[in-house]
Amino acid sequence: MIWLLFLLHCAAGVLSSSTQVATIYPQDPALPIGSSLTATCSVNPDHGVHAGSLYWTLNGKRLPSSTYSVLSPTVLSVTLPRLSGSRQRSGDNLVCHNSGGHVLAGSCIYVGMPPEKPVDLTCWSRNTKDLTCRWAPGGQGETFIKTKYTLKYKLRWYGREKECEDYSAGEPYTCYIPRDLALFTPYEIWVEASNQLGTATSDIIYLDILDVVTTDPPTDVTVSRVGDLEDQLTVRWGTPPALKDFLFQAKYQIRYRLEESSDWKVVDDVGNQTSCRLAGLRPGTVYFVQVRCNPVGILGSRKAGIWSDWSHPTAASTPHSERLLTGSCDSKVGQQNSTLRRDLKQFFGWVRKHAYGCSGMSIKLYDQWRVWLQKSHKTRNQVGSSRR
Repeated sequence: MIWLLFLLHCAAGVLSSSTQVATIYPQDPALPIGSSLTATCSVNPDHGVHAGSLYWTLNGKRLPSSTYSVLSPTVLSVTLPRLSGSRQRSGDNLVCHNSGGHVLAGSCIYVGMPPEKPVDLTCWSRNTKDLTCRWAPGGQGETFIKTKYTLKYKLRWYGREKECEDYSAGEPYTCYIPRDLALFTPYEIWVEASNQLGTATSDIIYLDILDVVTTDPPTDVTVSRVGDLEDQLTVRWGTPPALKDFLFQAKYQIRYRLEESSDWKVVDDVGNQTSCRLAGLRPGTVYFVQVRCNPVGILGSRKAGIWSDWSHPTAASTPHSERLLTGSCDSKVGQQNSTLRRDLKQFFGWVRKHAYGCSGMSIKLYDQWRVWLQKSHKTRNQVGSSRR
């Protein structure tokens, strides 16, 4: 049982003093990858055990006797050349056994690399109330032994150094500061990495909480039809409630996709309005729409904010086109439909190049063009009738 517990978690290798039969030296060493280690197992002479009857295991696997040396009747050594990185971060288990297989003593061997300087440290504040920071380990990131990362911060010109305590955000290399943050004052923030082989410190970043604010996604997103217009949908949403009492100029983005597609189209020029009309859509089609917010210039900050997550998808469908649903054998009607399709293609090409998005001017011109087109076709039909 003692042997199984030792395998599950590498701890101090010496048994309790009342049952101590042997000791291993060195005890729990930390070594760089590629090092060699010679360890000794010294048996208590009162137990009458000869060193030549002992054997060694590493992580439960018996080591070859060719690596042993009997240094005295009570001391057996083992040499491990060119050690590889530890198989488990809690250390490799080097154990000395008697001839019956019983554990006499054990030691944890930590073989790895010192940490490299953490990189890519970034932080953001949700609604100015807290601060979350994330970083990446330096180099390849693998040290083979347990490495501790500590996020530290302090007010830039005064105040004492503090340590972030909440590393339970569910993501590696992330820490969360939930409260007691000052506004209008810059912070110094950095990360220290340490293990048994060394320490490393990231570059310091300087930030004001107001310059790294993000927010919750916009609320109450609705998508509705624009009358009977088969190629348009109107999107409306609410300002994130957590920022309703703050002075800021919000920016919004919209993205939408067809129901059967995974490709999103993004509308960048929504500005700070809380509604948008999407034009040039496919008639009789279900679309999914999402909105996100960027709290630009909150409380006078001159930095661009950080985009929120996207809102939950909202679905709506455009009306079916009457031209597509109405059958006809009149060749003139077919010619008119062909002309209309050509006109639509020309206009949508112009919209994509010059007036794409939620611009009020583009929608106004589009509506004017639709009215003109309807009148044009009505006049064309009246002329055709008078000629007959």
